[in-house]
Amino acid sequence: MTNYYDLLGLRQGASGSEIKKAFREKAKRLHPDIAGKAAEEGMRRLLTAYEVLSDRERRHEYDRAYFRFIRKVGFDYRTWLREQGDTPEYQAKLVFFELLHLEEDEAIRIWRNNGGINFPMEKYLDREDWMDCLFMLAEELDKRLCFYESFRLLAILVGEERRLPYFRHFMEDVEIYLKELVRLRLKPQVDDETWVDCIEILLGLGFPPRDEARWMRSLAETLLGLGDAAAARALIAEALRKDPALPNVKRLRKELVV
Repeated sequence: MTNYYDLLGLRQGASGSEIKKAFREKAKRLHPDIAGKAAEEGMRRLLTAYEVLSDRERRHEYDRAYFRFIRKVGFDYRTWLREQGDTPEYQAKLVFFELLHLEEDEAIRIWRNNGGINFPMEKYLDREDWMDCLFMLAEELDKRLCFYESFRLLAILVGEERRLPYFRHFMEDVEIYLKELVRLRLKPQVDDETWVDCIEILLGLGFPPRDEARWMRSLAETLLGLGDAAAARALIAEALRKDPALPNVKRLRKELVV
């Protein structure tokens, strides 16, 4: 069963230079000019493995998830899970297994077939496995331009980490990832009502006041566009209390007469 190390032909303790060298050598053989269009999927998987293993924090999280998980099984676990049918417990475990073994498209297919963001995998996986699975799914959904689904999973992850820390120092990277997703990619993909829901979710996660003020400004702009000037006015007032130096509010304040 292939993992990221196997794909690059490396041992678990490989150095950064060994990872880079292995990637370059394998990437040459998968280059479209050499291997043709059929190699695109192989190149995508190779890039995923390289991106994870070349980043110290992401590699640590992958090692923790993969080697904790693989110790639990000593047989053809994928086949056995598939033989269990559509039982949610085994479907959840199969999603996680496929993610750990570079079958991301299959993992997403199974996850969606079981309800996607409404699939309560936390009921069927150990908490650590569930949280690792959420993060890996969110990354893969983001790569496939499924920004709303990625956002929802990351928001769940941040909320759970606030409740009981697991990722600890790695969580700072997860939070940066979530904020970048919201700032750069999410809004054009959702309608105004969904955007309002997303911002309200963010405001319930306990981010610093400066972040909350910016999200409140965006929420106020959207609510104003939806015709709810009173709610927009209250939000801008609250945003300015959280961050008196909040930028880009002059026009909005003028429209709201705040």
